[in-house]
Amino acid sequence: MTKLVLLCLHGWGGSKESFTELREALRGTDIEILTPDLPGFGDEPEPTKPWTTDDYADWVIEWFHKQQFNQPTSQPATFVLGHSHGGRIAIKLAAEKRIPIEHLYLCASAGIRHIRHFKRIIGLTLAKGGKALLSIPGMKSLQPVGKKFLYKLVRVHDYEKASAIMRQTLINVTEEDLRPMLPLIDVPTDIFWGEDDTMTPVSDGYLMHEKIQRSNLQVYKGIRHRVHRDKAEEIAKAIKKLL
Repeated sequence: MTKLVLLCLHGWGGSKESFTELREALRGTDIEILTPDLPGFGDEPEPTKPWTTDDYADWVIEWFHKQQFNQPTSQPATFVLGHSHGGRIAIKLAAEKRIPIEHLYLCASAGIRHIRHFKRIIGLTLAKGGKALLSIPGMKSLQPVGKKFLYKLVRVHDYEKASAIMRQTLINVTEEDLRPMLPLIDVPTDIFWGEDDTMTPVSDGYLMHEKIQRSNLQVYKGIRHRVHRDKAEEIAKAIKKLL
């Protein structure tokens, strides 16, 4: 029997723990689940310079080839699942055929570049300039609460918390638009999305479904960006169908 491997790539700010629910849902199957911490997250050190999506893809390939199962005489059947930033990397791997992939799973995948709307511009400005507004005389006492509120409003927590290297890495990866790569994906692809996702809008899911020829799209009502966790059972069922 061909060995089956599921390579799971987590989102920005996540780690291998992001797939705890999926691991549990796939318990008892013959799939070997690989969940690396991507550089800069979990237990994996940050890169020494700002990275691009290509750098992450190269790292994943090198990590994948270091696994003991990956020998010329025992090539496994490989499924790749990516959530958010991990989906961005998975798109690269599949479109460029960087590793042999038999089935692709995209969960609220990043990769579609949108023109920054006003709120996002203000958010990044606050994250870069930091305390300009709250340093105005009379506003100083409001800094702790005010800054937290402002960052929550514009959703730039990831940027605020990151080191200088990871901030530039975040800018690098989000500036790239992977739309041209979608038609190059020729493996069967299942796409899972939350209808209420405010991080990667569900319209991106419909676009990916339209551009990836051999794809299926499942949209879940009442679910936001954590579709890989909140709908782990449903995703596991889709994976089990291929066993």
